[in-house]
Amino acid sequence: MVKKLTRHGNSMALVLDKPILELLHVDADTPLDISTDGRSLVITPVGDAKRQKRFRKALEQTNKRYGHALKKLAE
Repeated sequence: MVKKLTRHGNSMALVLDKPILELLHVDADTPLDISTDGRSLVITPVGDAKRQKRFRKALEQTNKRYGHALKKLAE
């Protein structure tokens, strides 16, 4: 999908289509983290702290249980 910036006062805005926002569960009240690697712009919804904690715990358990097998698969 190719988009163009839209003038918004003295700034520029990127308008995101409703289907994309719905897919990402983002609305006007969702805090977004904006970062760049100097070439690309990355916009990510700020993670919920409880959700991040659950994810990290699940990842740690998965690595403990299947880490050896996953390492072998990576080779």
